[in-house]
Amino acid sequence: MTENRELAQTPEDLARLFVERANARDAEGLAELYAPDAVLAFPPGSSTVGREAIHAVLVRMLEHAPLPFPLEEPMPTVRHGDLALTSTRPADGTGGRVQVARRQPDGTWLRIIDRPETGAGR
Repeated sequence: MTENRELAQTPEDLARLFVERANARDAEGLAELYAPDAVLAFPPGSSTVGREAIHAVLVRMLEHAPLPFPLEEPMPTVRHGDLALTSTRPADGTGGRVQVARRQPDGTWLRIIDRPETGAGR
């Protein structure tokens, strides 16, 4: 990390931080929301594994993404120990977005699995 960015104190913070960093076009900050061994199901139909590879995908995504990213309505979080399942109702009506987050030793949260798109044609 090269900057002091806000850390997710709860699993629910991850969605808000993602939107804030995406709207700032901060790909490095977005990648920091993912664990080093995380899996991102993006681009659609693909799996991107590891924070470095996720960073590269996020750079390309931000080059083409329209702004602003909306903060979407969260669904209830399901927790089990140091794991949490979070999801949102997409503003674009494409089904649902789901993530699994893991509590880190310092008490903060990072995404370990992220499926951002689920709609038909995605």
